[in-house]
Amino acid sequence: MENTTRKFGLQLNQEKTKYMIVERKNSLKKNKIGHLKIKNYKFERVENFKYLGVILNEDNSDHIDLQERIKNAKKTYFMLQKFFKNKKHIEETKIETKEHNNRQNVNICIRNLDTNKEN
Repeated sequence: MENTTRKFGLQLNQEKTKYMIVERKNSLKKNKIGHLKIKNYKFERVENFKYLGVILNEDNSDHIDLQERIKNAKKTYFMLQKFFKNKKHIEETKIETKEHNNRQNVNICIRNLDTNKEN
């Protein structure tokens, strides 16, 4: 392991390196090995961890990840609740939407006129 990390110009950080066993059956869960020892290194076993924003766990289930996403969505919703209730923002959004729709309608009419001229 040391040779491989050196080969790529990396250093092994024992405190940041963890391991996890993922399997469908619970047979290894009975063997709660706390640490994995390789030469002079000792690595801690974890039941779940976050990788690229997704929570991975031993059971290979997405239950914990879904709970976390729902919790974050609720937190965001409640943070924006004042914004949603503010009528000024709603009116500004309505005006912008109407202007956008009007521009689209004008473009469609121009295209239709161009098509009619060709025929």
